[in-house]
Amino acid sequence: MINLILASQSPRRQELLKNAGFRFEVLSKNTPEDFSDDLPLVDVPVFLAQKKAQAFIPDLQANDLLITADTVVILDNAIIGKPQDLANAKQMLQQLSGKCHTVVTGVCLTDLAGFTTFSETTLVYFKPLSEAEIDYYLQISPPLDKAGSYGIQDWLGLVGIERIEGDFYNVMGLPLSRLYQYLKDRNIYPLNFS
Repeated sequence: MINLILASQSPRRQELLKNAGFRFEVLSKNTPEDFSDDLPLVDVPVFLAQKKAQAFIPDLQANDLLITADTVVILDNAIIGKPQDLANAKQMLQQLSGKCHTVVTGVCLTDLAGFTTFSETTLVYFKPLSEAEIDYYLQISPPLDKAGSYGIQDWLGLVGIERIEGDFYNVMGLPLSRLYQYLKDRNIYPLNFS
């Protein structure tokens, strides 16, 4: 039997994998999220997901399957990371207001045989946001652990996103449809699946 391990502190990734019906263990290690400036922006999430996985390789057992992921927000050919503080979060949301940005999540699946990686891309179109709307959101939903300073499942996502093109759950940090297909192809199913 395969032992699934989700190496992520993200409560959203944990919730998504749980809601998909999988039993898994949660582990985490602090891994520097640095990358070369010449790496294409769309390749950064897979690079970082694989980097996170490498930290666990010495600890993996024969039946372990490790899942690592990283999500980036790209606007105007630049990565917008997690905000440093609320002022930085407000600035980020003002940049995203009325524009389309790209969300890319890289996933790395690791066992003793090696790595399998993929990425998923979603386009997110924000309506123009007023300063009052941004301030309200920052009061009710702490954004400091979110790439781009927002959660699509939060209030701002509910009222401020005009449309998306691609996988909704990818924007939350885990492209579940593709991950499920990968696990299914390896005969790994949700609990009580028949």
